[in-house]
Amino acid sequence: MKPSEFDGLAGSMRRLGPKFWGLTAIRPKSAATLGLLLIAAIVICAGGLSFSHAVPEKVALTKGPPSQAFHRQAPPAPADMQATLQRIAAGYGEPVGIAVSEVAQGWTAAIAGDETFPQQSVSKLWVALSVMQAVDDGRLSLDQMVSMGPEDRSVFYQPLASRIRTSRPLEISIAELMRHALIESDNAANDKLIQQVGGPGVVTKTIADKGLQGLAVGGTERDVQTQTAGLAWRREYGVTWSFKQARAALPDEVRDRALATYLADPPDGATPDGIVTALAELKRGKLLSPASSAFMLDLMTQARTGQLRLRAAVVPGWSLAHKTGTGPDWRGASVGINDVGLLSAPDGRTFAIAVMIRQTHQGPSARHRLMQSVARAVESYWQASAVPESRQAHAETGTQPGI
Repeated sequence: MKPSEFDGLAGSMRRLGPKFWGLTAIRPKSAATLGLLLIAAIVICAGGLSFSHAVPEKVALTKGPPSQAFHRQAPPAPADMQATLQRIAAGYGEPVGIAVSEVAQGWTAAIAGDETFPQQSVSKLWVALSVMQAVDDGRLSLDQMVSMGPEDRSVFYQPLASRIRTSRPLEISIAELMRHALIESDNAANDKLIQQVGGPGVVTKTIADKGLQGLAVGGTERDVQTQTAGLAWRREYGVTWSFKQARAALPDEVRDRALATYLADPPDGATPDGIVTALAELKRGKLLSPASSAFMLDLMTQARTGQLRLRAAVVPGWSLAHKTGTGPDWRGASVGINDVGLLSAPDGRTFAIAVMIRQTHQGPSARHRLMQSVARAVESYWQASAVPESRQAHAETGTQPGI
């Protein structure tokens, strides 16, 4: 992954209240099924299974509609918005995934919204979500200090790695790791956060416990990226030139096979529908405490990656809280080119947006135009829908706009 981002905010928050967990009833179809369930429960409770190095399961589904667990049945998407997205997607000339959801009303317009796309660094959002849940639960605090040594280096973009010395570990707070992960898209910061929260399986469980579907976290950045290249992680790959040298030494067919495997079933896969649902719930304050929601959204607003993607189309009076993803280049194509976020209008009306490209031969300028077109479509829709509301308000008060 190759993005860049910088700076942010620090602070600390304490536990704001207990969490209550619900249980879903299981109705076995037979006595044999019930017996198997009981045996499995006994084994797990007895500590017979070790999860220390378990590969995280994908959440719920990576193909299908997002969960509607938190809000009322959403109205259908406006026909003009759906038609505009179809036109934008067709104009790109390669398969893309797009979803736009109006946060207050809940409607979603989408193109390939239930298809799985590789997230790349977009998956850092769900790691951050898990960390902030741990803060809310009192398992972590933002002012908690952790040590980073040479063993904590990752791959590709990781500015923190330059501050790690063999002779002296880097002391850094959870809040600073969050800043580096969401603002700079630092892979070493993200991997350290995964470690601090308890591993990829804990991130996966947090997503599932919140009823979010169509999302997955495939592991640490260093594991996902080395596997995608056709390698297995080794500590020396924490020096980026060493990793790139090892990757370059691989036969082309090995890289072809590894990339094809990744694209066929990306471990960090997500659906556009699932992403905009999660972002809308974050904005509504349904996923975290108010303080944790505000902290995470503030960091997303400061993101420095993707200046020519969604952000380039943000007009004065609007704001964007977002996260980009950028995967590797191979054989003239780029993988996992994404930008997702929350675009807020001057009146506070907010739209969750996801624009995702699985694999593309188009150049950067075409990708940028695609993403900017979606943001501009949202802005145009808001402007057109806000004018009638304004006229109606003036009609009710007996005044005329502009007078």
